[in-house]
Amino acid sequence: MAFRFFKWLMRSRDAPEVSTMEEMFDLFTDCYVRELAFQSCVNLTANAVSKCEIKTFLGGKEVKDREYYLWNLSPNQNQTSAAFWHKLVDRLYRDRTALVVESGGKLYVADSFSRKEYALYDDVFSQVAVGDFTFQRTFAASEVLFFELAAQDAKRVVDGLYESYARLIAYGMKGYQRSRGEKGVLELDTNAAGDAKFKETFEEIKNSGFRKFAQAESAVLPMWRGMKYTSLGTKTYNADTTRDIRAMIDDVTDFTARAYGIPACLLNGSVQNVDSATDQFLTFCVDPLADALQEEINRKRNGLEGLRRGNFVQFDTGRIKHIDLLDAAGSIDKLVSSGVECVNDIRALLGQPLINEPWAWKHFMTKNYADIEKVLTALVEGEQT
Repeated sequence: MAFRFFKWLMRSRDAPEVSTMEEMFDLFTDCYVRELAFQSCVNLTANAVSKCEIKTFLGGKEVKDREYYLWNLSPNQNQTSAAFWHKLVDRLYRDRTALVVESGGKLYVADSFSRKEYALYDDVFSQVAVGDFTFQRTFAASEVLFFELAAQDAKRVVDGLYESYARLIAYGMKGYQRSRGEKGVLELDTNAAGDAKFKETFEEIKNSGFRKFAQAESAVLPMWRGMKYTSLGTKTYNADTTRDIRAMIDDVTDFTARAYGIPACLLNGSVQNVDSATDQFLTFCVDPLADALQEEINRKRNGLEGLRRGNFVQFDTGRIKHIDLLDAAGSIDKLVSSGVECVNDIRALLGQPLINEPWAWKHFMTKNYADIEKVLTALVEGEQT
């Protein structure tokens, strides 16, 4: 697409207008369809990541202090955590790498940087730019958070596949336009054709008059002596043509979603099997990404010694999926009655405020549950009697 754009940009202004418009049409087709599919995948994934609660632990106990504030509320003075994660995921998916630097106790996603790789020493990052500001220093790998997708460059593969598929979409759009155009037959008097001014008049009508006449909603076409125009009519609207174009665009979305591990039905608006598709999306797309982000943050900001002391961050992806309180009532009862979760654990899962009472942190269990050994002992004693 970039090559085609610069080829169009470098073309002489004397080139025919039709050729330029056709190249512009191909450019817009490439740009918008491909970017729509890519941005849909990025936005869906970034929305999921931004809904995660990044829990922070000190000494093995969950706390909410400065580190929690940075990751969940405001990483820097200009961004919320949602904007921060959207930018990071976009950079990561678009470039396969993303760099986060800390300055003045704030976290920033770099817009551009240069990386010098070393085998046995820290990589060095230079020319790190955030917006219109460029750091006049270098950063060692231990000073920054550097995220990198382990898989091959999915975007490059998708772009390569799209280079061939885009021709089909452009051809379908052009075919639809042609089917809606004005067609006609121009009859010429051979005697009039010998007139010295006939050629000039004919070229003017062909290049200007007929084009304006065909494109206008209402128009009158002046005819010279020796000319007769007969309209063949406009082809009727064919719904299948636009459906075919829509199907091809959906195909682009489908194979782009597949490249990033996203079920296609979550992007194309299908309402069938949404629950299972959401579970698949969380399992094979969001959870691996959250694990990669979590590992880099823990190894750089806490390290081995911090981990030994119980200092770490944890991405809680359980809050991504919407939970209906009434639909989940039975499951909530089982979680509380079995002693797995306390009342405040459930309220946190549902996004409700916690209860500042001691009993809300206690774990309860119904009398229906008993130690398996006691149950077996009671059965043996009953058989003996």
